[in-house]
Amino acid sequence: MRTGQGRTALAGAAALALALAGCGLKSGSPMVDDVVPGSVGQGQPLDGASLTVTSKNFSESIILGQMIGLIFKAAGAEVLDRTNLPSSISAREAIIQGDADAEYEYTGTGWITYLGHAKPITDPLAQWKAVRDADRKNGVTWLRPSTLNNTYALAISKKNNATYHLKTLSDVAALSKKNPSAVTVCVENEFASRDDGLPGMEKAYGMSLPAANIRKMDAGIIYTQVSKSNSCLLGEVFTTDGRIKAMNLDVLADNKHFFPNYNAAPVIHTPTFDKYPVIADLLDPLSARLTTEVAQVLNARVDVDGDDPHDVAKDWLIGEGFIKEG
Repeated sequence: MRTGQGRTALAGAAALALALAGCGLKSGSPMVDDVVPGSVGQGQPLDGASLTVTSKNFSESIILGQMIGLIFKAAGAEVLDRTNLPSSISAREAIIQGDADAEYEYTGTGWITYLGHAKPITDPLAQWKAVRDADRKNGVTWLRPSTLNNTYALAISKKNNATYHLKTLSDVAALSKKNPSAVTVCVENEFASRDDGLPGMEKAYGMSLPAANIRKMDAGIIYTQVSKSNSCLLGEVFTTDGRIKAMNLDVLADNKHFFPNYNAAPVIHTPTFDKYPVIADLLDPLSARLTTEVAQVLNARVDVDGDDPHDVAKDWLIGEGFIKEG
């Protein structure tokens, strides 16, 4: 698992986050973009507001944080950019403490990592509602979720799949019984041992992979190994990763809904939302447009093409008509 995506909380992270909330978050830079309302922000309802946006330190989270900031800016606010924080916990504490006003968070992260539940909720909307309701006591307001689901999956190269014709994880289970030596899997160390990772997946789908068929490596190498070598038939991926399309991979459907839902939704420091409830009107249309496929395209611009997350966010918002150049 990528701890930068908020899937785990390391020992001592909370204490580190409190320290960051107390001092490290004093840094940041004003958004200076000359943008005006498009389909959202008409009348600039945030005129006079001073708001801070934050994010975790991976591409997708930064892009989404930049989108919030640009929409706030177009709606008239002065915006401080404190995206790209070093951990999920530090971004979380920034929202709770009021050192930041808004970020995009993931429903599965909220439910499992922050709120401490071991079992995810299968229905995406029910998962969001449960997180929303449970997090109110922490001073965190969850707005409507997107269908963007940055969860785990197994992928196979299109070249290899021309031979095996796999579509679902149940297909993988069937292949593992028919031809055990064929199913080799590349995964991260943590995914290989966690109950909500490979062992749990094997149990849910009734498969048992030989230890020799499981190869452990860093996340970034997995995509290349699955795409360009024969060492892994399958690899652990994140469903919104831009390398999926760039490297011609097929993502296999989790047809038994084993993996948690990690739908992206804006989270707002509750006193900020109480003061500016119009934030929901600004961000709900954005979330409605964000899908897993959109995220793959945007993430690829950063992780494959090397573009700046701020530019990626701004280009897309303008292209979708949410904001306009001033």
